[in-house]
Amino acid sequence: MSDDGHEQTGHAKVPSRQRRRFPGISSRAYEHPADRSALVALRKLSGFDTVFKALSGLLPERSLRLLFLSDSVRVSDQQFAHLNDMLRDACYILDLEKVPPMYVNQDPQPNAMCIGLDEPVIVVTTGLVELLDEEEMRAVIGHEVGHALSGHAVYRTVLLFLTSLALRVAWIPLGNLAIMAIVTALREWFRKSELSADRAGLLVGQDLKASMRGLMKIAGGNHLHEMNVDAFLQQAEEYEAGGDLRDSVLKILNVLPRSHPFTTVRAAELKKWSETRDYQRIMDGHYPRRSEDKDTSVADSFRESASHYADHVKSSKDPLMKLVSDIAGGAGGLGGRVRRGFDGFTSSPPPNDRPADDVPPREDD
Repeated sequence: MSDDGHEQTGHAKVPSRQRRRFPGISSRAYEHPADRSALVALRKLSGFDTVFKALSGLLPERSLRLLFLSDSVRVSDQQFAHLNDMLRDACYILDLEKVPPMYVNQDPQPNAMCIGLDEPVIVVTTGLVELLDEEEMRAVIGHEVGHALSGHAVYRTVLLFLTSLALRVAWIPLGNLAIMAIVTALREWFRKSELSADRAGLLVGQDLKASMRGLMKIAGGNHLHEMNVDAFLQQAEEYEAGGDLRDSVLKILNVLPRSHPFTTVRAAELKKWSETRDYQRIMDGHYPRRSEDKDTSVADSFRESASHYADHVKSSKDPLMKLVSDIAGGAGGLGGRVRRGFDGFTSSPPPNDRPADDVPPREDD
């Protein structure tokens, strides 16, 4: 039951503790700044909906719906009733009027997704259902409902389609490069959208520990007795700050093909957001409303996104981000730092081959 009397259908395993509800909440309340600026721009783009409706004829959405209907289990009061309770409660908490259909698909790999152009469809795998406890699963369902509320399902479907298209035209050099450039940009946006959906999951579950446990299990399996939240978050800190410029480049190369951020990074980002004033204001009932979305300024959203990235660069412990921050600040000695950062990629320089900016100043005669 939610805090204003929303009744569940009744399932022994569904937690009954009270949770806050957010009537009329706009997805802008929880969206990552980079995700939000992209979505605001797309929503304001004239003819955008028309283009995607035309594109829907090319997408395998109808086929996917039939596939899930014929070869997966649709969640209802009769099937996976406890998941159905949590789905309806998540939609109630985030005030999503139309409850999207949800399917359980036989797959040992823990995964969940929200896709669809005309209407979102949520799919969770048996591997995920078997891995997570009820509170952890509630956060995941809230995560997917957050995708639906933000409209991410549309762009996720397009991303899946373009990724498939890129494979089909891989033999056409320029065609493949053009499509992969779009796919790479969409993946960067989608990684940020995952951080937004993690926040939505926390707003639905309202249990940070459960959200952390779920992410830990996705990373390390059902061995919570062998894991520790603080140590897990420490990994994220070590990942960001460790190594030199070579490691920074490798991080970029590792993340480019991924649609999701790394799990430790997601956990650290979610914990950081849970400690902000923005999160507390939402929990206190002060948040942007959907009725105000049409008045949202694209320029303001982009400025907020740019400000976020600037702050991220300044506060980041990553060697490459530090270098970028130093360049922006006009710091001296950068040549020597770049050279030392990439020493491992080349043979060692001769002892006297020092960069000019590392030569000590000569005293006046």
